[in-house]
Amino acid sequence: MLELKNLSITLSQNARPLAQNLSFTLNQGDKAVIIGEEGNGKSSLLKLIYAPQMIEGYCRHTGEIIKKGTVAYLPQSFPEEHLGHTIAEYFADINIPAHARSLARIGISPDFVNSSQIIKTLSGGEKIKIQLAKILIAEPDILLLDEPTNDLDIETLQWLEGFINASRRPVLFISHDEMLIERTANVIIHMEQLVRKTTAKTTVARSNYTDYIKSRGLAFDRQMQVAKKQRADHKAQMDKWQQIYSRVDSDQSSISRQDPAGGRLLKKKMKSVLSTGRRLARESEDFLDIPQQEESIITKFGSKITLPHGKTVLALDLPALHIGSRQLCGQITLDITGPAHIGIIGRNGTGKSTLLKEIWASLRERSDITAAYMPQNYDEVLNFSQSAIDFLSSDARKDTITQVRTYLGSMKFTHDEMLGEISKLSGGQKAKILFLDMVLRNANVLILDEPTRNFSPLSAPEIRATLRAFGGAIISISHDRKYLAQVCDVIYELAPQGLKIRDDVV
Repeated sequence: MLELKNLSITLSQNARPLAQNLSFTLNQGDKAVIIGEEGNGKSSLLKLIYAPQMIEGYCRHTGEIIKKGTVAYLPQSFPEEHLGHTIAEYFADINIPAHARSLARIGISPDFVNSSQIIKTLSGGEKIKIQLAKILIAEPDILLLDEPTNDLDIETLQWLEGFINASRRPVLFISHDEMLIERTANVIIHMEQLVRKTTAKTTVARSNYTDYIKSRGLAFDRQMQVAKKQRADHKAQMDKWQQIYSRVDSDQSSISRQDPAGGRLLKKKMKSVLSTGRRLARESEDFLDIPQQEESIITKFGSKITLPHGKTVLALDLPALHIGSRQLCGQITLDITGPAHIGIIGRNGTGKSTLLKEIWASLRERSDITAAYMPQNYDEVLNFSQSAIDFLSSDARKDTITQVRTYLGSMKFTHDEMLGEISKLSGGQKAKILFLDMVLRNANVLILDEPTRNFSPLSAPEIRATLRAFGGAIISISHDRKYLAQVCDVIYELAPQGLKIRDDVV
């Protein structure tokens, strides 16, 4: 069991609230997802629940956290202290034969567990898998999972869905995979930042995600209609009252002293008019508030970005794909023309990211196209010591800086986040910077490694719609099943034998 009582969290640097008086209880069978835009404190909340010392350097909190039983935590990033270890060293304290069945359920073989491969050379999905395996072997009572779906292949995503649904223990997780949220969550914890991030609002709903989004929209529209009607009706009443007041006041000013009876009547009438005014003022205090909610991000590529249908974008012919001396797969042939939107899937470790780097290397210097690359590891292209504004306005022109500020504002960046070091931003905010860089450069060929992996489920529909409408070519890796269905014209699977077309992903 997990219970939070009147929990409030504020950032130490600027006292910005992340949560205010948050209370909820999770019991057996509860699968609660924390949703919200990037930088709203989702990961901080999860860390605080697991071990308060994890956020002491940058957050303050009040309230009570009650945990009954052992708690396991899957971090968003693989712990750096283990990256230099071999897989065998990571599992050295585990009785592998005793847990062979548990390992098999997550797709890990005994040979893999006993491997001398260095962990930092694993794919992102493989790193997630070995962390999950070690957590599940310990059989905790409460599971806290910070973006467990990042980099998982579709087969493992489907396993994770089944695992979460079958679990009797409480599961509290963060995920950007809408389909997994729709299929597993029965409690929604929605963290929002309102009024330019000066107010925190957290909604706890015992509902599935689809019903929550629908009911949230209906409730917002209903309250907005009632609140607007109340104010419109009140304005009409106040306008009518003002007319009566002005007429009575004018009559009082012009009445002759020779008519004391008329003066007394007007004085009595004015008293009634003022009483009515006070009553109308009191009524306005009981109006429904104009509802507020955090809007999704707003951005789009230029409508003039196009590629001719016969234009050769890529003609790739690789005899084999290697990492160092290790061959990942055999012959790869990939021809792309015009504004095709291509998705590539495959099991973790098959070399998808390596293939995308090969494609980027072959396109980056082309003068007949403008290619942009969004890697899985953002530090490959981002200078983490720069600010977002510095990175996006490298020409330092005043009009460019103004445009960058406008775009960052549409992406919900605060002034401090625009000017602070990129290293201090969340993964989603870093993804937004790369996305904006592609927009500002008017790229007509996008090479994207898991483009939606760090966008919230509330912003992901906007990103998908923007990419679906993109007039250039997209070559992407993704395990986001909604992205694959809505953005990609053709889906390839990378296997040891090479690339093959798939039409049965979801």
